[in-house]
This record gives sequence, structure tokens and C-alpha cells, in this order.
Amino acid sequence: MDATVTLRAPMRSRDDRVDHDATLERALGLGLVGMGAARDERAERRLDRFVAVPDGSYAWTKTGAGLHLGRIVGPHQVDTTEDAARVDLVHVRACDWLPDPVDPALVPEQVSYAFSRGGRNLQRIGTPGAGERTAAVWDALS
Repeated sequence: MDATVTLRAPMRSRDDRVDHDATLERALGLGLVGMGAARDERAERRLDRFVAVPDGSYAWTKTGAGLHLGRIVGPHQVDTTEDAARVDLVHVRACDWLPDPVDPALVPEQVSYAFSRGGRNLQRIGTPGAGERTAAVWDALS
């Protein structure tokens, strides 16, 4: 993977009892991006991919206020606190999030498309141009 990896990071637990808004509030408030506990082999593979993402990669997540853009700035850590377990955000990496959601007019179409498909998995946005357009948004707003 190169340094312009762009991720769709919904940070949605596989456990429907977890408050998704609380997960996002914790992640954005503490400057984290991450995922929940790996409970099976498929989740272990997703975790391995998350750990391997290079520092400097971009991460997008979605709240009720809109799409947020961040940049991963640290290695994988396991958060063993009760708060992390409560929101199922235990596998984390430090992430510098922009302070506000990105104006929808600036969100690259590849990113909008990736989120329109739904899903809970952390995924690479591999659509051509996604990384370059995300980098341009980051440069303009950071």
C-alpha cells in the first residue's frame, strides 16, 4: 500500500446493542480511528489489514453532521478501558481529524459512493482518483 491510502471507516460495531453515535463521539473526541473486537477469522483478517495501513493514510467516517476526514498518525494499539469496550472500539490508531465535517460540495464522489453502499467494515476506497482528491481536500482544509 502506498501513502495515499484512503479508507472508509464507519466504526460501526458488529454488535447492534452498541451505540454507534457514542462510538463516533469517542473516536473523534480522542483522535482515534478503529474497529471493534475481532471475534472470528474474517474479523482477524480485517484487523490485520487495518494494522498494515501506513501512517499518513486518510480516513473518512460519517456522523449525523456529515463526513469527517482524518489522517492516521500512529500505530495500532489495543484500548483495554471500559469505555472502549462499551463502544466496541478497542483496536485503534491515532488519527488527526479535521475539526468539522467536510462541506458536502468538497467530498470526492468516490468517497460519497463508498459510503452510499453502506456496511460496517473498514475498507480501502480503491476507486481511481479517491486518494488524490482526498489529499487535495486535506491540503485545502488542514
